[in-house]
Amino acid sequence: MEAYTKYQNAVLLILRIITAAIFYVAAYFKFPFWSHAPEGMSTFLLFTTRLLSIAEPLGATAVLFGFLTRLAAIGLIIILLGAIYVSQSVYGIGFVTPTSPGWNFPLAVLAGCLILTAFGAGKWSIDNNRQK
Repeated sequence: MEAYTKYQNAVLLILRIITAAIFYVAAYFKFPFWSHAPEGMSTFLLFTTRLLSIAEPLGATAVLFGFLTRLAAIGLIIILLGAIYVSQSVYGIGFVTPTSPGWNFPLAVLAGCLILTAFGAGKWSIDNNRQK
């Protein structure tokens, strides 16, 4: 692992915490789909939503603790690319909307995941301790 400064390690930790929090919240709002599906929701979309309710907190936990961070961040990037695609193609949401974020929010989170993929979790992580 590269030698990072104390500030770089702190920023990577903060990025990991924020990224994990975003995915925990996203997964939390998908849990009701286990008890009942909204009327008219396709079987594929229901299966995908339920799968994401499991995958998102697992990826978030890995990123939070810095365990297999690069792989977890790549998995989260795949989820975010899907979110951007669905926002545009299925729901017709633009980059921004007058009343709520568009797909600019998943794009910003994707940028954070790209940083974690490129630079790793930093010194304050399980990954760092595993390499010793």
